[in-house]
Amino acid sequence: MNTQETISHEGIVTKITDDELEIKILAQSACAACHAKSACGMGEQAEKILTVPRPKDKDFTLNQKVNVKMAIGQGNKAAVLAYLIPILVLLAVLFVCLGLGVSEGLSALISIVALVPYYIILYLKRDKLKKQFLYIIE
Repeated sequence: MNTQETISHEGIVTKITDDELEIKILAQSACAACHAKSACGMGEQAEKILTVPRPKDKDFTLNQKVNVKMAIGQGNKAAVLAYLIPILVLLAVLFVCLGLGVSEGLSALISIVALVPYYIILYLKRDKLKKQFLYIIE
């Protein structure tokens, strides 16, 4: 992975299992000026917990500082799944309901409820989605 094509954050290992590492990532002041902040989502929160597959060729200790990298394209895919598709579903259902003459309040409620199946599908496919996102731990 070329460094120009990655999103990189420093983190601290907070939990170690046989298969996964839990890493706490702190947003830094540099995130505000980062061109990729919309893709990775670090600009909105000060702290995130990331669970990543544990590399078998490296040893880790609790509270160890690590650098987590992810391809920008993967960050964009995550943003589409987490933000773009839900807003499109919400707006589509809202406009269809309003077009059918349903009241505004009920249309808004139906639109929000319409997101439940989408998030259930995401939850059920979480293991498959985890495999599509490759993290490099340094």
